Amino acid sequence: MFSCPGQRHEKKNTPEIMVLSLVTLCARELVSDHCSSQCWLSCVPRELYRALLDAAFSRCRPLAVGEVVQRWPERALAIGGSRKACECPPNRLCVQALLLAVVRGLTDKRCCLQMLDLSGLQCEDGRAEDSMGGWSLSVALCSMVLQARSAASRAHRRDGERERKRGLEAESDQGTIKRDRGKVGCGNSGEGSQGGHRVEEEEKRKSRTNEQMFSGDESVKGDRRRMEIQRRKTLSEGKSNSTSNNSSSCYHDWDEVVVVHVRADLFVNSRSWERVRDALSQPGPLRLHCRYLCVEELSAPSIASLLGLLPQQDLLGVDIRYSSLGASGLAMLLPLLAPFPQLHSLRLHYCNLDLERAQPGQQGALQDMSKGLGSLKRLKRLCLTALRLPGHLHLLLSSLSQPLEVLELPYLCLTSTDLAYLSCSQHAPFLRELDLSENWLDESSLPSLRHLLAQAESSLRQLSLCGCGLSDTLLGALLPSLSCCRALRSLRLALNPLSRIGLLSLARTVAGIPSLHLLLYPNPLEEYEPGLPALPSSAQLLDWPLLEESEGRDLTLRLLDEILNLRLRSQDLFVTSDLLNYSPDLTVDD
Repeated sequence: MFSCPGQRHEKKNTPEIMVLSLVTLCARELVSDHCSSQCWLSCVPRELYRALLDAAFSRCRPLAVGEVVQRWPERALAIGGSRKACECPPNRLCVQALLLAVVRGLTDKRCCLQMLDLSGLQCEDGRAEDSMGGWSLSVALCSMVLQARSAASRAHRRDGERERKRGLEAESDQGTIKRDRGKVGCGNSGEGSQGGHRVEEEEKRKSRTNEQMFSGDESVKGDRRRMEIQRRKTLSEGKSNSTSNNSSSCYHDWDEVVVVHVRADLFVNSRSWERVRDALSQPGPLRLHCRYLCVEELSAPSIASLLGLLPQQDLLGVDIRYSSLGASGLAMLLPLLAPFPQLHSLRLHYCNLDLERAQPGQQGALQDMSKGLGSLKRLKRLCLTALRLPGHLHLLLSSLSQPLEVLELPYLCLTSTDLAYLSCSQHAPFLRELDLSENWLDESSLPSLRHLLAQAESSLRQLSLCGCGLSDTLLGALLPSLSCCRALRSLRLALNPLSRIGLLSLARTVAGIPSLHLLLYPNPLEEYEPGLPALPSSAQLLDWPLLEESEGRDLTLRLLDEILNLRLRSQDLFVTSDLLNYSPDLTVDD
């Protein structure tokens, strides 16, 4: 494994060997020959379809992916989920072939698919070639839903046209019979004419009865078409009603027409919002169910309308980024999340909320935000990035009925009062992940922070204190509290003004935490070009150039190696100063 300056890669005691089963090897051989797929697909048992699909994805065979999915013999199919470190994300062409095959399978009698789970299929690693990110995957999913709906509408129109033609033919036949009977009875009296009319009416009644008896399928299709027209009229008349009323009135129609339920993570921005809205708004053979919703650069009304279209039983998390919402926008949106019973994660990034500057009505909006957070009864993860809420943490978090397990508060301008509340709150003993990055810490904050670490020492697994202004003295005062966190797996301390002596003291302490697998440490001040202030900020450390000579970095790495070897941690503790390229997968629980 290659090594980079300032980075030490984790080593394994035993090499990881992937043993392929005979089924996997045979499946790879089969999907590699697409010309013979028509022969072997017809005789493959249903138990082997999963192995064939996995082989088609791993060998990048989009044609094989399409053929297998179009004939999928099971009711459920799950693609995506968490991947191992050695697994590559699905190829873009294979994903597109999968989506097209789902649409084709709607009219294929061999396909039994009813539930398609694509949660986690997206790849957000920009270094992975030919993969599909969340934004493009969401657009492709919505295009698939709209394509299936258009195909179903065309089929309904064809059925309606056939029904209309049958009706015209039936009327033409009845007209012929009527003319023939008129000719037969033209020489009779008026009484005979009346008898002829009665016979004609009887014939029409019998004809209608026979049509109903022998065209049962067409009648069903006609009924479904009429239901679709009636539903559209109802939607057009009820646009002025509230979103909740609209969504509840559509459930029956969804149940009538849906064939396959598709579960996925949706990424929506200002360019794709209309397409996603169209895919969610009207019933069709495919229905989207959102597991995690990520929106970016959308207004509060657009986000509100999107939430009103989502099925309420499936949503687990909402991530709002770079949307200029302010306190009033957030106060409007948070109550709309209460109807989602499974929602446990809320992440708000750069939503243009700055309470450092006094504005009229912001205190009332903040009270409404607190009530909105309190309505989320199952919330476990809360991220508030760059909202700038100094001194208001107690107001927001005290409304929560259950303790949080993940709390991320970077760039929040926390005060010592905020940390004092957090250390004594109901959340402290249950925290598994805590991010206080870019909140300036000083001597007045240390007692509260040490008390917080003492409260969370048995549960805390990830701690991030990047860019907090921790000098040698401040960090030295925290090291005894850090050493007591026996469940800690990841510690991030980048962009703090530490000297090499302070860094080595940190390494000795964390090497004694058996559970720790990742240490992201700051470059010591000795490795920077001259001219830095005595106590530089994180922005200055990020922008200031490092020394061109590698002697200082080599010395730091050699001293870290000695400490890790002395503590027998060189094999299972990954230490790095590479802020951008380190792998967070090392912190995943076993």
